[in-house]
Amino acid sequence: MREVASVAELRDVLEAARREGSTIGFVPTMGYLHAGHLSLVERAASECDLVLASIFVNPLQFGIGEDLDAYPRDLAGDRESAERAGVDVLFVPSTAEMYPEPVATTVTVAGVSERFEGASRPTHFAGVATVVAKLFSLSGPCRAYFGEKDFQQVAVVRRMVSDLSIPVEVVACPTVREDDGLAMSSRNAYLDPAQRAAAPVLHRALSVGEQMIREGVTHADEVRVAMTEVVAAEPLAELDYLEVVDPVALEPVGPIRVLADRPVRLLGAVRIGATRLLDNVGTVVPAEAGR
Repeated sequence: MREVASVAELRDVLEAARREGSTIGFVPTMGYLHAGHLSLVERAASECDLVLASIFVNPLQFGIGEDLDAYPRDLAGDRESAERAGVDVLFVPSTAEMYPEPVATTVTVAGVSERFEGASRPTHFAGVATVVAKLFSLSGPCRAYFGEKDFQQVAVVRRMVSDLSIPVEVVACPTVREDDGLAMSSRNAYLDPAQRAAAPVLHRALSVGEQMIREGVTHADEVRVAMTEVVAAEPLAELDYLEVVDPVALEPVGPIRVLADRPVRLLGAVRIGATRLLDNVGTVVPAEAGR
């Protein structure tokens, strides 16, 4: 594995690979790698000639009072994990390398970024879209691999790529979970034992909603109520949102029967202690929807 820290060196390495006819698979991360990240690397390695991964804790996507300084970091461990998983080039830039001057240009994706995470963290997705646009500019044409755990982020990146005609194929990969259903996340490290025991409540709530849709529930409001009741039963969980949405526009849906044979996504966020957890599940409305 080759580690690079400068924009110039990264471009040189990737241009040389393309001259040799290599395809590039790119896994952008903020580090503190876990099995979810490594599954993206393994998928990229199975589909592309060269796997590029980046580790950069992007300050633009953290709001005032959020956990930028406390965000977990383990570069030495990440190096070992990345190499074992099949990373060929590891890009580890400094903040000064990525943003040598104060940032005057940002990327905003209207609509899809404004609800849910966008409402809770108003500057977050502009920071995400800006850094991903910059990373895609550096990587050039490639396949970029993202986990579905951050489903709204994937939707934002896909819309940005489409609107700006960026030559990158965005590949969304299934969420990797702990045995009890908790979606793997670097922020899970913040949870104390009692909080960790409570954390799977979000996945349980989403699973209840998914089952209701599969069984032919009439209206999404019924699903929202049932999911909310599951979270409310866990004293350590503070609900932010639970929603049933169209998976492309992320607009909330109402009557279920009009969506027969179409996919929907169930999204949720809870706070447990100081830790904010996200999750989502997808399903398809049955052909005979509406009981």
